[in-house]
Amino acid sequence: MPQTARINHAQSSTSTTPTLQRLLYIEDEPSIQAIIKLTLEEIGQFTVHGCISGSEAIASGPDFMPDLILLDVMMPGMDGPTTLKALRQLPELASVPVIFMTAKTTSTEIAELKALGAIAVIAKPFDPMTLCDEIKNAWHLQFTK
Repeated sequence: MPQTARINHAQSSTSTTPTLQRLLYIEDEPSIQAIIKLTLEEIGQFTVHGCISGSEAIASGPDFMPDLILLDVMMPGMDGPTTLKALRQLPELASVPVIFMTAKTTSTEIAELKALGAIAVIAKPFDPMTLCDEIKNAWHLQFTK
């Protein structure tokens, strides 16, 4: 229910695709998190809430009410797939689209991540100058299927 209310609130007046504004970003490496957060805020003009672990995302994600979750795959403790499974148990985040970011980009690994429900997988290392466009393209593609 909260998901529908948020999407209706974020609805663009000129399009049937909801506006992408709020990103929950989960990354355990501080230097990567800083680069991505800066990129998303300055280039993409997104509102970003960064978390350094899956457990932090589970604790703070519902209050942030993201439009999209950007999730690292390889993290200590709770990895990305395990974090996603836990986030899906929370009513506020159960249907929020997810994009995984990973250095593991074989076709099999990408297929496995998409089978978990990801709308896209972005390869690391990434290009900060194209990251926002990759995210926006994945966001729009999910509504044109």
